[in-house]
Amino acid sequence: MDAQLSSTEINTVRELLQDYTPAQHALDHLERHNGKFDTSFNDLWVEAHGAMVMPEEKSLWQTTLKVLRQELCGDDGFRGQLKEYTKNQGSAPLLTGLIVSLVGVATAHGLPIDPAIATVIVLYILKIGLNIFCEYTEPPTDDLATGPA
Repeated sequence: MDAQLSSTEINTVRELLQDYTPAQHALDHLERHNGKFDTSFNDLWVEAHGAMVMPEEKSLWQTTLKVLRQELCGDDGFRGQLKEYTKNQGSAPLLTGLIVSLVGVATAHGLPIDPAIATVIVLYILKIGLNIFCEYTEPPTDDLATGPA
């Protein structure tokens, strides 16, 4: 799913999280890449961890989302925080809490993401919705991929 943030959405989040430096850094990348999550994520990843060699058909963005989906979609704490934020979208503490929570969940499961990278991922999940994130990004089952026998 090629979702992206509009310049208005970027500016709204920039204003909301004006005192949170990692988010500002992430928003600079999103702005530079016209709101494209995957390109911004890749830039931030290379900045934090250096370039990664991935097989041509693999995307670091999609691979990261797949790993996070396994952790986030069943995490009631993260779901609850996300639901609370969607009820109070002007709350900087709730949005910052989501970002920090994602860093904690990812780090606990061996995925080294910093708050700037987590900001891009949280904004992506907020853009498409957690239910769509959990359903859309799931790989197809063998039955669906191969069709009826």
